[in-house]
Amino acid sequence: MTETGKQLFTTLDANGTLTVEVSEAPVPTPGPSQVLVKMEAAPINPSDLALLFSAADLENAEYSPGKIVAQMPEPFLSGQKGRHGQRLPVGNEGAGTVIAAGDSDMAKALVGQRVACVPGNAFGQYCVAEAMMCLPIGDLTSAQGASAFVNPMTALGFVETAKMEGHEAIIHLAAASNLGQMLNRICREDGMKLVNIVRKPEQAELLKSQGAEHVVNSSDPDFMKQLRAAIDATGAFLGFDPIGGGTNTDACLKAMEQVAASRMSEYSRYGSNQDKKMYMYGRLDLSPTILTPSYGLQWTVSGWLLTPFLQKAGMETVVRMRQRVQAGLTTTFASQYKAHVTLEQMLEKDAALDYRAMRTGEKYLVTPWG
Repeated sequence: MTETGKQLFTTLDANGTLTVEVSEAPVPTPGPSQVLVKMEAAPINPSDLALLFSAADLENAEYSPGKIVAQMPEPFLSGQKGRHGQRLPVGNEGAGTVIAAGDSDMAKALVGQRVACVPGNAFGQYCVAEAMMCLPIGDLTSAQGASAFVNPMTALGFVETAKMEGHEAIIHLAAASNLGQMLNRICREDGMKLVNIVRKPEQAELLKSQGAEHVVNSSDPDFMKQLRAAIDATGAFLGFDPIGGGTNTDACLKAMEQVAASRMSEYSRYGSNQDKKMYMYGRLDLSPTILTPSYGLQWTVSGWLLTPFLQKAGMETVVRMRQRVQAGLTTTFASQYKAHVTLEQMLEKDAALDYRAMRTGEKYLVTPWG
């Protein structure tokens, strides 16, 4: 077997220069509990972009074959001081074929199988992954199994979080995304009420065609009226926001409070005693989050991250979630891609600007071998 393979790296220097490049790297050797995967497909997720480019100026960057050199503005440069000078591989998840394994029985049993995995350097031709974190995908293609972890486990995690916190309904923003469509299917299967917030009429129609009952368009002039009606109908006082910046979370909390206040028998200067909570799980909008004093004092804004949730949920819940994903990769947890690109093609200007925009329904898939 060859001794090296292509791998994508990102390096941020203290002077603000960001270098993203495809380079040759030694093929790693799996440890006792690990497998070596020949990677065949890997999605570009927002969590990958945070490390890959962050807020670097790609419009005015220097582009050459297999390489981008850009400048990182403040406050993002100083905010990432911990990574200055480090050459980091990228790619949270993907799928491929196990070609070698460590000494453990679990690892050896995967040799020759196609698996989905979360190696952390999936934008490469060869990756090492923990055997217990690999998900055999049988006769499915790597493209079908490439997004088997981040989006499916996140969407399931939202529903599990709601159940753990005693909620029977959820609000979700950017709801026409791959993840949002998965969440809609999960909620329909589980009987969890869902308020879907989108920003375009065609996104609303897409979700309605998939059976979504409550779809609200934030671009409509009566958006807040629609949102209040949906919250009133569902009892959704828990929300998940991947946008982060701007007034989206504020609007949800405001509508929640207005619904809760309308149900009060008498006025309180402190607002309603209804718990209102918004989780932010992304930063599609890097601008400041705007919160206004318009929803009383009984509210919470918090971050939501998949790995801490899985640790909190416990192994029994995680195993149950993984089994559900494995059984539904072509149905409930299926993903769609706008384009397939090689490692070199993902660093071409048009492609980088396109997938970096993170537009709804326009996810890219990387195929390291072409």
